[in-house]
Amino acid sequence: MSEQTPWIAYSFAVLRAVPHPHLGTCVPVGVLLHARTAGFLGIRVATDASELAERVGDVDVELLSRYLHTLAAICNGESAGGPVALLPPSERFHWLTAPRSDVLQCGAVHGGLCRDPAVALAELFDAHVA
Repeated sequence: MSEQTPWIAYSFAVLRAVPHPHLGTCVPVGVLLHARTAGFLGIRVATDASELAERVGDVDVELLSRYLHTLAAICNGESAGGPVALLPPSERFHWLTAPRSDVLQCGAVHGGLCRDPAVALAELFDAHVA
């Protein structure tokens, strides 16, 4: 990217597995990034069953993997994500990051600036999950 590429504002949240919601301990398993002005909504998640079992051994790993695949389908606007996947990207991002007391939760939404949202998503995944 050249220095002439404009800065793009984005919001992101870390997806986390919470094996025991009543205890509150969590393990990062993915990242969502929304850059509204660039029309970008992306997700990157750890879905390999053996990796998830190593990270979050105290849950049904197959079920967690299915949840993560469904969140990715919603984020990507795929029909496998159900009716929520049909919403505009901003609404999907807000739905995906809404607080919930489940085994799969989103952390706080943070903001940043980048020149390429896809690159920023990869860097955030590497920094928070990998």
